[in-house]
Amino acid sequence: MDTKNKGKYGEDLAVSYLRKKGFEIVERNYRFRKGEIDLITLLNNEVLVFVEVKLRKGDAYGDPETFVSRKQERLIIQAAEDYIFAINWQKDIRFDIISITGSRVEHIEDAFY
Repeated sequence: MDTKNKGKYGEDLAVSYLRKKGFEIVERNYRFRKGEIDLITLLNNEVLVFVEVKLRKGDAYGDPETFVSRKQERLIIQAAEDYIFAINWQKDIRFDIISITGSRVEHIEDAFY
């Protein structure tokens, strides 16, 4: 499976997982300049949640969430600010990571900001 298909596979797993937890999927792969947000979701019409999805076959090199760099966090935050401004969002926001290793899905809330 190539990188693009792996990314889509991971995002599809994350979407399924988040929907089961009551999240509404608002956007996928939102781009702003050099940044990209994998998923933008809405929880209870109250919290806009920006989700980074990380997928690894195994954990030999560490947990997937450890591969979100400070630079990537900054780019995600910039993209989120653009999105928030574009839709005039006035409520809470949060940055989460969905970490997928093999078939294990872990949801890390408030992962950064």
